[in-house]
Amino acid sequence: LPFPLSKVQGTHPDCSIVLHFQELEEECLQRIRSESPSLGQAGQGCPTEWDGLSCWPALPLGQSRGVACPEILSVFKESKGLIQRNCTERGWSPPSPPYHSACQLETLGSSNDTEAKARHFVTMKVLYTCGYSTSLVALLLAIGIFCCFRKLHCTRNSIHIHFFTSFILRGTAVFIKDRVLFSDESIDHCTMSTVTCKAAIAFFQYSVLANFYWLLVEGLYLQTLLLLTFTCDRSYTWGYVLMGWGVPMVTVGVWVLTRLRYDNHGCWDDYSSVYWWVIKAPILLAIFVNFLIFLNVTRMLAQKIRCPDLSRTHKQQYMRLTKSTLLLIPLFGVHYVVFALFPEHVGVDARLYFELVPGSYQGFLVALLYCFLNGEVQAEIRRNWGTWQRSMESNVFNLATQDFTA
Repeated sequence: LPFPLSKVQGTHPDCSIVLHFQELEEECLQRIRSESPSLGQAGQGCPTEWDGLSCWPALPLGQSRGVACPEILSVFKESKGLIQRNCTERGWSPPSPPYHSACQLETLGSSNDTEAKARHFVTMKVLYTCGYSTSLVALLLAIGIFCCFRKLHCTRNSIHIHFFTSFILRGTAVFIKDRVLFSDESIDHCTMSTVTCKAAIAFFQYSVLANFYWLLVEGLYLQTLLLLTFTCDRSYTWGYVLMGWGVPMVTVGVWVLTRLRYDNHGCWDDYSSVYWWVIKAPILLAIFVNFLIFLNVTRMLAQKIRCPDLSRTHKQQYMRLTKSTLLLIPLFGVHYVVFALFPEHVGVDARLYFELVPGSYQGFLVALLYCFLNGEVQAEIRRNWGTWQRSMESNVFNLATQDFTA
């Protein structure tokens, strides 16, 4: 089926060229199918023909027609000349002048620039692969620590586990997306439109949304603890779960239905489409609410620390509780808000770098702040390590005693 022009304009610039020519070719083929089969026989004239760049309407014998250069400004410069073809007894004559003479191409980068850009993307892929791998290992270890020690089982750490899981899903989604979309260089990514690649992109968008909404849950939970003076009703937990996993599920579901109904082309990995706002708007909303929470928590924390009736122990408790989340909220949202103010085609290289390279180590940072540098976790590990050492020493002593008495 032909692609509507509005949809072509919503794709990546390189792919929009391919899709535009596919649209023109399909229109030309429909015109050819509608013509009389007798047209083109000896003495009947020249039938409509598609030459790969332009569609030449049918002409009577002996006449000529001129067409302008294709209107693709990113490929051809503006040209006022026409390309002529005559209808002869042998059929259409060759284009005169040829396309490469009449239509001046835009200046392209040198082969050195292309090779340097390819090396840059290969290096970036290695960096973010290492980053996501490191984050996955750290997050799995952190989840294991929270699950193994019973004294760490609480609502706060349960929310941390969900937050860690969203990072694991995000890293896994990146690897799946790379595997599905870019593992085979022979595949034409502009025209690939399989269920597998669309499912990979949908899963990636869900994991990104879940990541931002679980950060929002962390902020809301921190604010709740400060408001309720370190007491929290367990009934809130299901509300947090529904927000962290449910809102992204509904959002991605709406986005998938929208793409299937109105923009079902390619692999849905184009970010210049107007339907991208179905995903982008909830992410910006989560970042904005988190920023408000950041300001409010900072205000409440300053008030509590200045309170003369608050003991030093409680002040330290407030500081330990808030430092991790207050650090993560601006780290996660600042670059996204900055890039959201510009069109998707502006600052593509910088956007890719910040989202892929530093972003790949965010999971490791989260595991570090919430688990490995957590005083409660460290104390519990030291306590269990001491218990295990004493148990081993006792076992060794018992074995030695048995050997001696024997």
